[in-house]
Amino acid sequence: MNGMVLRLIVRRLLQAVLTLLLVSAGVFFITNLLPGDAAQTALGQAATPETVAALRLQYGLDLPAPLRYAHWLGNLVSGNPGMSLVNNVPVAQMIGGRLPASLMLAAVTALVSVPLALFLGIFSAMYRGSFFDRAVNVSAVSMVSVPEFLVATVAVMIFAVKLRWLSALSHASEAATLGAFIKAYAMPVLTLCCVIVAQMTRMTRAAVIDQLRSSYAEMALLKGVKRTRIVLRHALPNAIGPIANAVALSLSYLLGGVIIVESIFNYPGIATLMIDAVTTRDMPLVQACSMIFCAGYLLLVLAADVLAIVSNPRLKTR
Repeated sequence: MNGMVLRLIVRRLLQAVLTLLLVSAGVFFITNLLPGDAAQTALGQAATPETVAALRLQYGLDLPAPLRYAHWLGNLVSGNPGMSLVNNVPVAQMIGGRLPASLMLAAVTALVSVPLALFLGIFSAMYRGSFFDRAVNVSAVSMVSVPEFLVATVAVMIFAVKLRWLSALSHASEAATLGAFIKAYAMPVLTLCCVIVAQMTRMTRAAVIDQLRSSYAEMALLKGVKRTRIVLRHALPNAIGPIANAVALSLSYLLGGVIIVESIFNYPGIATLMIDAVTTRDMPLVQACSMIFCAGYLLLVLAADVLAIVSNPRLKTR
């Protein structure tokens, strides 16, 4: 079994390298289609063509796009994502100052959303067809249909403008006490949890119901075994694989949803840094942030696959 997991990890890592290569090429050439560049953005519209050309030469933007991509990729492989064209600061240093904040936001969101979604999904499956099940399903479908920017806007209008309980901006760096921490993370976490909990709840419910429909669960129910014992002792161990995939896929939403949430609440994370880099056409910074988001998604999928194999007795013997 250890050999199987090792082969899976090696195969997925090779696939991840290929995926990252394709993503890096796609991001590089798509961003090069945007109007303007870092030199034009830095100098403004009033700059003369000669001044812009001189700065483009300094930045290396006068080189052909394939050559610039090859140069950037070679530096990235060697561990150097390059220098920020706008700030003249190493990209690694800029990302290192923002990445912990994004990881903290993701960790708090996962700590809240995963237990809540598993509880709702499991109990909804146990009592499917009941009022609780119908209420959870309707709520989940409704939350999945609502975009996160609308949830964030409504949260600001209610809790920041109307009730004045929370600030419209998330000052995470000032969260020195527990109360300040809750106030700083309440609305960003609430916004992210709405869609994540809804998605994870629906997939968890489906995985548990699939196990409850199996022959061994029906036989145990006919023998008088309590539904709670059937779910906890029999259904859940066999549903860990699908549930793990549901958790991984739902948490991967953080990599996209966090961009909108950080922008609305002015949260000092890597997503806000990436948005600013796109605005200023700081391509080395945009590419590095994109690679981090892609690598995070691939790691979540790999963790879900490994957990599915380790936890499923049928997959262990394949």
